[in-house]
Amino acid sequence: MNEWEHVILLSADALRADHLSCYGYRRDTSPVLDDLAAESLRFTRAYSASSHTREAVPALLTGEYPDVAVSENYRLATETVATTLSERGFATGGFHSNPFVSRAYGFDRGFDTFDDDLHLGQHRLVALAQRALDKLRNRHYARATEINERSLDWIDSLAEGQPFFLWNHYMDTHGPYEPPAEYARTYLGRPMSDKDAQSLYQRAIADPDLITDDERERLIDLYDAEIRYNDAQIGAFLDALRERDLLERSLVIVTADHGDAFGEHGYYEHPRHLHEELTHVPLLVRPPGGADAVVSTPVSTLDIVATIEDELGVELSSERESLLDPPADERSVFQQARGENDDAHLRRYAVRSGKGRCFCERDHRTDAVEFAGASERSLRSELDSHVERRMRRENGAPSEAEGTTDDEIERRLSALGYKE
Repeated sequence: MNEWEHVILLSADALRADHLSCYGYRRDTSPVLDDLAAESLRFTRAYSASSHTREAVPALLTGEYPDVAVSENYRLATETVATTLSERGFATGGFHSNPFVSRAYGFDRGFDTFDDDLHLGQHRLVALAQRALDKLRNRHYARATEINERSLDWIDSLAEGQPFFLWNHYMDTHGPYEPPAEYARTYLGRPMSDKDAQSLYQRAIADPDLITDDERERLIDLYDAEIRYNDAQIGAFLDALRERDLLERSLVIVTADHGDAFGEHGYYEHPRHLHEELTHVPLLVRPPGGADAVVSTPVSTLDIVATIEDELGVELSSERESLLDPPADERSVFQQARGENDDAHLRRYAVRSGKGRCFCERDHRTDAVEFAGASERSLRSELDSHVERRMRRENGAPSEAEGTTDDEIERRLSALGYKE
Protein backbone atom coordinates (compact mmCIF):
# COMPACT_ATOMS: atom_id res chain seq x y z
CA MET A 1 0.00 0.00 0.00
CA ASN A 2 1.32 3.45 -0.89
CA GLU A 3 2.55 5.77 1.87
CA TRP A 4 1.04 8.88 0.34
CA GLU A 5 -2.47 10.27 0.45
CA HIS A 6 -2.02 12.91 -2.24
CA VAL A 7 -0.11 13.27 -5.52
CA ILE A 8 1.28 16.66 -6.53
CA LEU A 9 2.85 17.08 -9.96
CA LEU A 10 4.60 20.39 -10.58
CA SER A 11 5.88 20.91 -14.12
CA ALA A 12 7.60 23.92 -15.64
CA ASP A 13 7.38 24.75 -19.31
CA ALA A 14 10.65 24.91 -21.27
CA LEU A 15 12.90 24.38 -18.24
CA ARG A 16 16.16 22.69 -19.17
CA ALA A 17 17.98 20.77 -16.46
CA ASP A 18 21.42 22.24 -17.00
CA HIS A 19 20.24 25.74 -16.03
CA LEU A 20 19.45 24.67 -12.45
CA SER A 21 22.13 25.00 -9.80
CA CYS A 22 21.24 21.57 -8.40
CA TYR A 23 22.25 20.20 -11.82
CA GLY A 24 25.62 21.96 -11.77
CA TYR A 25 24.76 25.29 -13.42
CA ARG A 26 27.23 28.14 -12.95
CA ARG A 27 24.55 30.40 -11.45
CA ASP A 28 22.53 29.98 -8.27
CA THR A 29 19.22 29.88 -10.13
CA SER A 30 17.33 27.33 -8.05
CA PRO A 31 17.92 27.56 -4.27
CA VAL A 32 14.45 26.14 -3.50
CA LEU A 33 14.80 23.20 -5.86
CA ASP A 34 18.34 22.65 -4.56
CA ASP A 35 16.91 22.17 -1.06
CA LEU A 36 14.12 19.98 -2.40
CA ALA A 37 16.65 17.88 -4.32
CA ALA A 38 18.54 17.23 -1.07
CA GLU A 39 15.44 15.44 0.30
CA SER A 40 14.29 13.81 -2.93
CA LEU A 41 15.31 11.28 -5.52
CA ARG A 42 17.15 13.44 -8.06
CA PHE A 43 17.45 11.98 -11.54
CA THR A 44 20.48 13.29 -13.40
CA ARG A 45 19.55 11.76 -16.76
CA ALA A 46 15.82 12.33 -17.06
CA TYR A 47 14.53 12.85 -20.59
CA SER A 48 11.26 14.12 -21.90
CA ALA A 49 9.37 11.92 -24.35
CA SER A 50 9.37 14.86 -26.78
CA SER A 51 10.76 18.34 -27.30
CA HIS A 52 7.67 20.54 -27.38
CA THR A 53 4.49 20.94 -25.36
CA ARG A 54 2.02 19.45 -27.83
CA GLU A 55 3.66 16.05 -27.55
CA ALA A 56 5.61 16.31 -24.28
CA VAL A 57 2.75 17.18 -21.93
CA PRO A 58 0.39 14.47 -23.27
CA ALA A 59 3.17 11.94 -22.71
CA LEU A 60 3.81 13.32 -19.23
CA LEU A 61 0.15 13.02 -18.22
CA THR A 62 -0.63 9.68 -19.87
CA GLY A 63 2.61 7.70 -19.65
CA GLU A 64 2.25 6.94 -23.37
CA TYR A 65 4.42 7.98 -26.28
CA PRO A 66 3.05 10.97 -28.20
CA ASP A 67 2.01 8.86 -31.17
CA VAL A 68 -0.53 7.22 -28.85
CA ALA A 69 -1.21 10.06 -26.41
CA VAL A 70 -2.48 12.55 -29.01
CA SER A 71 -4.19 12.38 -32.38
CA GLU A 72 -2.93 13.87 -35.63
CA ASN A 73 -4.32 17.27 -34.65
CA TYR A 74 -2.84 17.01 -31.12
CA ARG A 75 -6.09 16.36 -29.30
CA LEU A 76 -5.80 14.12 -26.27
CA ALA A 77 -6.35 10.57 -27.52
CA THR A 78 -6.00 8.44 -24.38
CA GLU A 79 -6.76 8.66 -20.68
CA THR A 80 -4.51 10.61 -18.34
CA VAL A 81 -3.40 9.75 -14.82
CA ALA A 82 -6.14 12.12 -13.65
CA THR A 83 -8.76 9.63 -14.86
CA THR A 84 -6.94 6.73 -13.20
CA LEU A 85 -6.84 8.54 -9.86
CA SER A 86 -10.37 9.91 -10.16
CA GLU A 87 -11.67 6.37 -10.56
CA ARG A 88 -9.93 5.52 -7.29
CA GLY A 89 -11.62 8.29 -5.34
CA PHE A 90 -9.12 11.11 -5.71
CA ALA A 91 -10.26 14.68 -6.29
CA THR A 92 -8.39 15.91 -9.38
CA GLY A 93 -7.36 19.45 -10.25
CA GLY A 94 -5.26 20.96 -13.03
CA PHE A 95 -4.02 24.57 -13.19
CA HIS A 96 -2.05 26.14 -16.04
CA SER A 97 -2.29 28.58 -18.95
CA ASN A 98 -0.81 26.87 -22.00
CA PRO A 99 -3.40 26.93 -24.82
CA PHE A 100 -1.99 23.77 -26.43
CA VAL A 101 -3.01 21.63 -23.47
CA SER A 102 -6.28 23.40 -22.76
CA ARG A 103 -9.83 22.03 -22.81
CA ALA A 104 -9.92 23.00 -26.50
CA TYR A 105 -7.71 19.96 -27.07
CA GLY A 106 -9.51 17.70 -24.59
CA PHE A 107 -7.05 17.96 -21.71
CA ASP A 108 -9.74 18.59 -19.10
CA ARG A 109 -10.64 14.88 -19.33
CA GLY A 110 -10.44 13.23 -15.92
CA PHE A 111 -10.12 16.49 -13.98
CA ASP A 112 -12.87 17.57 -11.58
CA THR A 113 -11.49 21.12 -11.74
CA PHE A 114 -9.49 22.27 -14.75
CA ASP A 115 -8.40 25.91 -14.84
CA ASP A 116 -6.57 26.59 -18.11
CA ASP A 117 -6.84 30.39 -17.83
CA LEU A 118 -9.01 30.49 -20.95
CA HIS A 119 -12.74 31.00 -21.05
CA LEU A 120 -13.18 29.57 -24.57
CA GLY A 121 -16.85 30.41 -25.27
CA GLN A 122 -18.18 30.08 -21.77
CA HIS A 123 -18.98 33.37 -20.02
CA ARG A 124 -18.33 35.25 -23.24
CA LEU A 125 -18.53 38.74 -21.73
CA VAL A 126 -15.89 37.81 -19.17
CA ALA A 127 -13.73 36.35 -21.92
CA LEU A 128 -13.96 39.55 -23.95
CA ALA A 129 -13.02 41.62 -20.92
CA GLN A 130 -10.09 39.31 -20.20
CA ARG A 131 -8.80 39.61 -23.76
CA ALA A 132 -8.97 43.39 -23.68
CA LEU A 133 -7.14 43.56 -20.35
CA ASP A 134 -4.52 41.02 -21.42
CA LYS A 135 -3.70 43.00 -24.54
CA LEU A 136 -3.26 46.19 -22.54
CA ARG A 137 -0.83 44.62 -20.10
CA ASN A 138 0.96 42.38 -22.62
CA ARG A 139 -0.08 39.27 -20.70
CA HIS A 140 0.51 35.90 -22.36
CA TYR A 141 0.04 33.49 -19.47
CA ALA A 142 -0.85 33.28 -15.81
CA ARG A 143 2.15 33.89 -13.58
CA ALA A 144 3.22 31.26 -11.06
CA THR A 145 1.77 33.35 -8.23
CA GLU A 146 -1.66 33.08 -9.88
CA ILE A 147 -1.32 29.35 -10.48
CA ASN A 148 -0.36 28.88 -6.82
CA GLU A 149 -3.27 30.95 -5.57
CA ARG A 150 -5.83 29.14 -7.72
CA SER A 151 -4.56 25.66 -6.88
CA LEU A 152 -4.32 26.37 -3.14
CA ASP A 153 -7.86 27.73 -3.16
CA TRP A 154 -8.93 24.47 -4.75
CA ILE A 155 -7.08 22.40 -2.15
CA ASP A 156 -8.72 24.43 0.62
CA SER A 157 -12.14 23.76 -0.90
CA LEU A 158 -11.81 20.00 -0.56
CA ALA A 159 -13.38 18.02 2.25
CA GLU A 160 -11.12 17.11 5.15
CA GLY A 161 -9.29 13.87 4.41
CA GLN A 162 -10.12 13.88 0.69
CA PRO A 163 -7.18 12.45 -1.27
CA PHE A 164 -6.29 14.57 -4.28
CA PHE A 165 -4.18 14.74 -7.42
CA LEU A 166 -2.96 18.20 -8.32
CA TRP A 167 -1.15 19.22 -11.50
CA ASN A 168 0.33 22.71 -11.64
CA HIS A 169 2.06 23.64 -14.88
CA TYR A 170 4.08 26.86 -14.70
CA MET A 171 4.66 28.92 -17.85
CA ASP A 172 7.15 31.48 -16.54
CA THR A 173 10.23 29.84 -18.02
CA HIS A 174 8.63 29.75 -21.48
CA GLY A 175 9.48 32.62 -23.79
CA PRO A 176 9.12 35.47 -24.24
CA TYR A 177 11.29 35.82 -21.16
CA GLU A 178 9.87 38.75 -19.20
CA PRO A 179 10.89 38.24 -15.55
CA PRO A 180 9.57 40.56 -12.85
CA ALA A 181 11.90 43.53 -12.44
CA GLU A 182 13.37 42.44 -9.09
CA TYR A 183 14.42 39.12 -10.63
CA ALA A 184 15.60 40.61 -13.92
CA ARG A 185 18.08 42.75 -11.96
CA THR A 186 19.68 39.58 -10.58
CA TYR A 187 21.40 38.76 -13.86
CA LEU A 188 20.68 41.55 -16.33
CA GLY A 189 23.37 44.20 -16.46
CA ARG A 190 21.05 46.90 -17.77
CA PRO A 191 17.26 47.28 -17.78
CA MET A 192 15.19 45.84 -20.63
CA SER A 193 11.51 46.49 -21.21
CA ASP A 194 9.06 43.63 -21.73
CA LYS A 195 8.45 44.93 -25.25
CA ASP A 196 12.16 44.77 -26.10
CA ALA A 197 12.50 41.34 -24.46
CA GLN A 198 9.61 40.01 -26.52
CA SER A 199 11.03 41.51 -29.71
CA LEU A 200 14.43 39.92 -29.06
CA TYR A 201 12.82 36.53 -28.40
CA GLN A 202 10.78 36.68 -31.61
CA ARG A 203 13.83 37.70 -33.65
CA ALA A 204 15.83 34.82 -32.20
CA ILE A 205 13.18 32.38 -33.42
CA ALA A 206 12.75 34.00 -36.84
CA ASP A 207 16.40 34.87 -37.61
CA PRO A 208 18.70 32.93 -35.28
CA ASP A 209 21.80 33.61 -37.39
CA LEU A 210 21.37 37.35 -36.85
CA ILE A 211 21.42 37.16 -33.06
CA THR A 212 24.70 38.56 -31.72
CA ASP A 213 26.68 37.02 -28.88
CA ASP A 214 25.60 39.88 -26.64
CA GLU A 215 21.93 39.36 -27.52
CA ARG A 216 22.26 35.64 -26.87
CA GLU A 217 23.66 36.38 -23.42
CA ARG A 218 20.78 38.76 -22.72
CA LEU A 219 18.30 36.06 -23.62
CA ILE A 220 20.05 33.67 -21.24
CA ASP A 221 20.07 36.33 -18.50
CA LEU A 222 16.33 36.81 -18.90
CA TYR A 223 15.70 33.06 -18.97
CA ASP A 224 17.76 32.50 -15.83
CA ALA A 225 15.87 35.30 -14.09
CA GLU A 226 12.58 33.59 -14.97
CA ILE A 227 13.97 30.37 -13.49
CA ARG A 228 14.87 32.18 -10.27
CA TYR A 229 11.38 33.68 -10.08
CA ASN A 230 9.69 30.34 -10.78
CA ASP A 231 11.91 28.67 -8.19
CA ALA A 232 10.81 31.18 -5.56
CA GLN A 233 7.15 30.58 -6.37
CA ILE A 234 7.56 26.82 -6.13
CA GLY A 235 9.10 27.52 -2.74
CA ALA A 236 6.06 29.56 -1.73
CA PHE A 237 3.80 26.72 -2.84
CA LEU A 238 5.77 24.11 -0.88
CA ASP A 239 5.65 26.38 2.20
CA ALA A 240 1.87 26.56 1.82
CA LEU A 241 1.72 22.76 1.73
CA ARG A 242 3.78 22.57 4.93
CA GLU A 243 1.49 25.07 6.63
CA ARG A 244 -1.47 22.85 5.73
CA ASP A 245 0.33 19.72 6.96
CA LEU A 246 0.12 18.27 3.44
CA LEU A 247 3.74 17.93 2.33
CA GLU A 248 4.47 14.88 4.47
CA ARG A 249 1.31 13.21 3.22
CA SER A 250 2.06 13.76 -0.47
CA LEU A 251 4.09 12.30 -3.26
CA VAL A 252 5.62 15.41 -4.86
CA ILE A 253 7.10 15.27 -8.36
CA VAL A 254 8.84 18.25 -9.98
CA THR A 255 9.84 18.19 -13.63
CA ALA A 256 9.55 20.01 -16.97
CA ASP A 257 7.82 19.20 -20.22
CA HIS A 258 10.96 19.99 -22.26
CA GLY A 259 13.89 22.42 -22.40
CA ASP A 260 14.86 25.41 -24.53
CA ALA A 261 17.72 26.12 -26.93
CA PHE A 262 19.99 29.16 -27.17
CA GLY A 263 21.63 28.74 -30.54
CA GLU A 264 23.58 25.56 -29.76
CA HIS A 265 22.32 23.88 -32.93
CA GLY A 266 21.47 26.95 -34.96
CA TYR A 267 18.03 27.58 -33.45
CA TYR A 268 16.38 29.10 -30.39
CA GLU A 269 13.25 28.14 -28.43
CA HIS A 270 12.11 24.50 -28.86
CA PRO A 271 11.42 23.42 -32.44
CA ARG A 272 10.77 19.77 -33.32
CA HIS A 273 14.26 18.40 -32.71
CA LEU A 274 15.52 16.02 -30.02
CA HIS A 275 18.82 17.51 -28.94
CA GLU A 276 19.97 17.41 -25.32
CA GLU A 277 19.06 21.06 -24.70
CA LEU A 278 15.44 20.32 -25.57
CA THR A 279 14.93 16.96 -23.92
CA HIS A 280 17.12 16.76 -20.80
CA VAL A 281 14.77 17.86 -18.02
CA PRO A 282 14.97 18.12 -14.23
CA LEU A 283 13.19 15.42 -12.26
CA LEU A 284 12.82 15.37 -8.48
CA VAL A 285 10.62 12.82 -6.69
CA ARG A 286 9.91 13.38 -3.00
CA PRO A 287 7.90 10.74 -1.15
CA PRO A 288 6.49 11.45 2.35
CA GLY A 289 9.37 11.71 4.76
CA GLY A 290 11.75 12.56 1.95
CA ALA A 291 14.55 10.64 0.28
CA ASP A 292 18.19 11.32 -0.42
CA ALA A 293 19.55 9.70 -3.54
CA VAL A 294 21.00 10.69 -6.88
CA VAL A 295 19.99 8.36 -9.71
CA SER A 296 22.11 8.33 -12.86
CA THR A 297 20.24 5.60 -14.73
CA PRO A 298 18.37 7.13 -17.70
CA VAL A 299 14.66 7.64 -17.05
CA SER A 300 11.79 9.08 -19.05
CA THR A 301 8.95 11.43 -18.21
CA LEU A 302 6.80 8.44 -19.21
CA ASP A 303 7.92 6.88 -15.93
CA ILE A 304 6.07 9.50 -13.88
CA VAL A 305 2.64 8.04 -14.54
CA ALA A 306 4.12 4.56 -14.15
CA THR A 307 5.37 5.53 -10.69
CA ILE A 308 1.92 6.63 -9.56
CA GLU A 309 0.19 3.61 -11.09
CA ASP A 310 2.71 1.18 -9.63
CA GLU A 311 1.88 2.46 -6.15
CA LEU A 312 -1.80 1.86 -6.95
CA GLY A 313 -1.10 -1.72 -8.01
CA VAL A 314 -1.45 -1.15 -11.76
CA GLU A 315 0.75 -3.49 -13.81
CA LEU A 316 3.42 -1.60 -15.73
CA SER A 317 4.47 -2.21 -19.31
CA SER A 318 7.99 -3.48 -19.93
CA GLU A 319 9.21 -0.04 -21.08
CA ARG A 320 8.15 1.79 -17.90
CA GLU A 321 9.82 1.92 -14.50
CA SER A 322 8.73 3.17 -11.08
CA LEU A 323 10.86 6.13 -10.07
CA LEU A 324 10.44 5.15 -6.42
CA ASP A 325 12.26 1.91 -7.17
CA PRO A 326 14.66 3.10 -9.87
CA PRO A 327 16.52 0.48 -11.88
CA ALA A 328 20.14 -0.04 -10.95
CA ASP A 329 20.99 -1.42 -14.38
CA GLU A 330 21.38 0.65 -17.49
CA ARG A 331 18.37 1.10 -19.70
CA SER A 332 17.48 2.96 -22.86
CA VAL A 333 14.86 5.67 -23.12
CA PHE A 334 13.26 6.83 -26.36
CA GLN A 335 11.90 10.11 -27.66
CA GLN A 336 9.93 11.28 -30.66
CA ALA A 337 8.75 14.46 -32.35
CA ARG A 338 6.70 15.20 -35.44
CA GLY A 339 8.07 17.73 -37.87
CA GLU A 340 6.11 20.87 -38.72
CA ASN A 341 5.73 23.29 -41.61
CA ASP A 342 8.21 22.24 -44.34
CA ASP A 343 9.21 19.21 -42.25
CA ALA A 344 5.67 18.03 -41.56
CA HIS A 345 6.36 14.76 -43.36
CA LEU A 346 9.19 13.89 -40.95
CA ARG A 347 9.05 11.88 -37.75
CA ARG A 348 12.12 12.22 -35.54
CA TYR A 349 13.21 9.63 -32.99
CA ALA A 350 16.07 9.33 -30.51
CA VAL A 351 17.42 6.83 -28.02
CA ARG A 352 19.58 7.64 -25.00
CA SER A 353 21.39 5.23 -22.71
CA GLY A 354 24.63 4.87 -20.81
CA LYS A 355 26.24 3.94 -24.12
CA GLY A 356 25.39 7.27 -25.72
CA ARG A 357 22.68 8.41 -28.12
CA CYS A 358 21.37 7.90 -31.62
CA PHE A 359 18.93 9.89 -33.78
CA CYS A 360 16.90 9.09 -36.85
CA GLU A 361 14.36 10.70 -39.15
CA ARG A 362 11.55 8.86 -40.89
CA ASP A 363 9.81 10.23 -43.93
CA HIS A 364 6.15 9.69 -43.14
CA ARG A 365 5.30 9.60 -46.86
CA THR A 366 7.66 6.74 -47.77
CA ASP A 367 8.63 5.29 -44.35
CA ALA A 368 12.29 5.68 -45.36
CA VAL A 369 14.50 5.99 -42.24
CA GLU A 370 17.81 7.87 -42.03
CA PHE A 371 20.08 7.51 -38.98
CA ALA A 372 22.57 9.98 -37.53
CA GLY A 373 24.70 10.60 -34.46
CA ALA A 374 24.99 7.00 -33.26
CA SER A 375 27.70 6.92 -30.59
CA GLU A 376 27.69 3.12 -30.69
CA ARG A 377 26.59 0.66 -33.36
CA SER A 378 24.21 -1.23 -31.07
CA LEU A 379 22.20 1.94 -30.45
CA ARG A 380 21.29 2.19 -34.10
CA SER A 381 19.91 -1.33 -34.03
CA GLU A 382 18.03 -0.57 -30.82
CA LEU A 383 16.50 2.59 -32.25
CA ASP A 384 15.66 0.84 -35.51
CA SER A 385 13.67 -1.79 -33.59
CA HIS A 386 11.90 0.88 -31.58
CA VAL A 387 10.93 2.86 -34.68
CA GLU A 388 9.59 -0.28 -36.33
CA ARG A 389 7.39 -0.93 -33.29
CA ARG A 390 6.13 2.66 -33.29
CA MET A 391 5.38 2.52 -37.02
CA ARG A 392 3.26 -0.57 -36.53
CA ARG A 393 1.41 1.13 -33.70
CA GLU A 394 0.98 4.34 -35.66
CA ASN A 395 -0.31 2.62 -38.77
CA GLY A 396 -3.01 0.90 -36.72
CA ALA A 397 -4.15 4.02 -34.89
CA PRO A 398 -7.14 5.95 -36.25
CA SER A 399 -6.87 9.73 -36.44
CA GLU A 400 -9.51 12.01 -35.02
CA ALA A 401 -11.43 14.81 -36.63
CA GLU A 402 -9.79 18.20 -36.77
CA GLY A 403 -10.36 20.30 -33.65
CA THR A 404 -10.89 24.00 -33.38
CA THR A 405 -9.44 26.83 -31.31
CA ASP A 406 -10.81 30.27 -30.64
CA ASP A 407 -9.35 33.72 -31.14
CA GLU A 408 -8.02 33.92 -27.59
CA ILE A 409 -5.97 30.75 -28.07
CA GLU A 410 -4.61 32.07 -31.37
CA ARG A 411 -3.54 35.32 -29.72
CA ARG A 412 -1.83 33.58 -26.82
CA LEU A 413 0.01 31.16 -29.12
CA SER A 414 1.26 34.04 -31.26
CA ALA A 415 2.55 35.89 -28.21
CA LEU A 416 4.35 32.78 -26.98
CA GLY A 417 6.20 32.47 -30.29
CA TYR A 418 4.25 29.51 -31.65
CA LYS A 419 2.79 31.29 -34.68
CA GLU A 420 3.94 33.83 -37.21
